[in-house]
Amino acid sequence: MVQVPQRTAFSGPALIRLLARLTDVDVPESSQSLSDRLSQWLGWTDAIALSSALNNNPPAVAAGARAFSDTEERECARVRTSLANAIVGDSVFAAARRSGPAAQTLAQGASMDAPVDYAVFRQRYLSMQQTMETGIGNLRGRLRALLAARTPAMARLAVVDAVMERALSERERSLLAAVPGLLAGHFERLRQAEQRTLAEASADAMTAAAATPATPGAWLDQFRKDMQSVLLAELDVRLQPVDGLLAALRTR
Repeated sequence: MVQVPQRTAFSGPALIRLLARLTDVDVPESSQSLSDRLSQWLGWTDAIALSSALNNNPPAVAAGARAFSDTEERECARVRTSLANAIVGDSVFAAARRSGPAAQTLAQGASMDAPVDYAVFRQRYLSMQQTMETGIGNLRGRLRALLAARTPAMARLAVVDAVMERALSERERSLLAAVPGLLAGHFERLRQAEQRTLAEASADAMTAAAATPATPGAWLDQFRKDMQSVLLAELDVRLQPVDGLLAALRTR
């Protein structure tokens, strides 16, 4: 099995911990507080908008607005499940099947894996990101509208959330778009490690016969699993604002 170099142990979301483990980027954990980092991401126009949202009178709440119900809870669960299933069920991330005729081919010493271009994985990852951004953005806007119709305090929270989404969406998009580039190095390291393993086994037939034989193409299955795990962890990060709005809506 390919050993991934050990990196600094990070705290925080699973996405950060996964990337720290899978990539060769060894960046020390920031000592800044969350508020300090956010202040560096907000432009002066964003700061003014946020200050207005926090200090001005909240928007008026319309009478007779539809109340939050299990319908919205079910819709949030549906979107979460649908996006997770799209990641898990995507054919690009599915492990290759090695049974029947394919297994016989491998037994004869030929690899069943054609040369693989990482661009295929990069493009699919970016496509999944776009799907997540669209689905979660629509859901977030819907929950904000419900929040704005509850109480003046919740209406203020809805405005703050809208301001933060506008202010941080470009930075979030830029940072997350870099993830498939980081995984490209992991892809190459896994491939090269298997090539070395197979070459060493071929050079020493006796050792190869005595040891557990390496399975050609196993590195690719490992990479698919790792990329899938990163996408699922990214989904959790993207859903955090939705979880926050849901928590506010559940309060009475």
